[in-house]
Amino acid sequence: MKSQRILVLMHSDLVPPEMPTIEGLMDIPDGSKLADKDRLETPWTTEYDVLYHLAAMGHKVKPLGVYSDLSKIREGIEAFKPHIVFNLLEEFDGEAVFDSNVVSYLELLKIPYTGCNPRGLMIARDKSLTKKVLIYHRIKTPKFAVFPKNRRTKVPKYLRYPLIVKCLDEDASLGLSKASIVSSEEKLLERIQYIHKKIGVDAIVEEFVEGREFYIGVIGNYRMELLPVWEVFYNNANKPEKEFYSRSAKWNDKYRQRKGIDSGKAQLSADLEKKCHDIAKRTYKSLGLNGYARIDVRMDADENIYVIEANPNPNIAIDDEFAESSYYKNQWDFHKILQKIINNGLSWNKGS
Repeated sequence: MKSQRILVLMHSDLVPPEMPTIEGLMDIPDGSKLADKDRLETPWTTEYDVLYHLAAMGHKVKPLGVYSDLSKIREGIEAFKPHIVFNLLEEFDGEAVFDSNVVSYLELLKIPYTGCNPRGLMIARDKSLTKKVLIYHRIKTPKFAVFPKNRRTKVPKYLRYPLIVKCLDEDASLGLSKASIVSSEEKLLERIQYIHKKIGVDAIVEEFVEGREFYIGVIGNYRMELLPVWEVFYNNANKPEKEFYSRSAKWNDKYRQRKGIDSGKAQLSADLEKKCHDIAKRTYKSLGLNGYARIDVRMDADENIYVIEANPNPNIAIDDEFAESSYYKNQWDFHKILQKIINNGLSWNKGS
């Protein structure tokens, strides 16, 4: 494996404190790693894991934290002259929807980058637009309605309870809690107002699919590799089919222990696993994604599979669902995952 110069782009607040900034190359002491007990409460675990392991692979790595200044990206590229930018940036200037603009800027600078192209990011970021594209391609997704801020709220009659209320264009389960599931118009309107006022974004409401929740990782550009179907388990829940991956379910250790939350390879028949893979592949292609992504689906009691979200550039910390599922694929390790992501970025730049 050839050593490469890799500039790792991330939010300025997520540059790990153990790592130097753009001025110096990383110096990682032997055995340095983030303690397992701190991982749930540390916001920069993905950034740490990527930096640490890229350096361990022999690459020359520099972290670059950015908030709202594009000139920092240009200066960092001109100073370091990277072979590729490893893109971990999920927002710009506090706006999640601007992540695609940063990737467009990288394309204008003619520098290869990892992850998804700007058009795919833009489509997938808008959950409403994603669903419209999926419906056009006859891929099942729950019925939905969008409720913009500062507009009259009128609930369509075609929506059936229970419903789940989400942010239209945010990720990481922002705003998702038990209160997000509603079974009356009164509670629905309350939750929409919460999204509008407390979080400050438009809301999307969709029919909640009771059942099992799966994640399917996809890696590739025009040719795709599908990872094993991964399932979230709620081992201590009375009715696991009513559970969903809320913010607490992801990041609150006490909540996770109380619910018995775990994840692992889904136990499915060969036909159902193939069905999940086919849906993930069609979703990836329909939305114009590339690089790597995680497709989130739910399956009801009748084994109908609905695409909930498509997540290009998902979290890839060593213990996130994407990375864990990839370990089952031909016995990949984390270094192989990172190298595949880099290779996809370099080949996308060449149009292959």
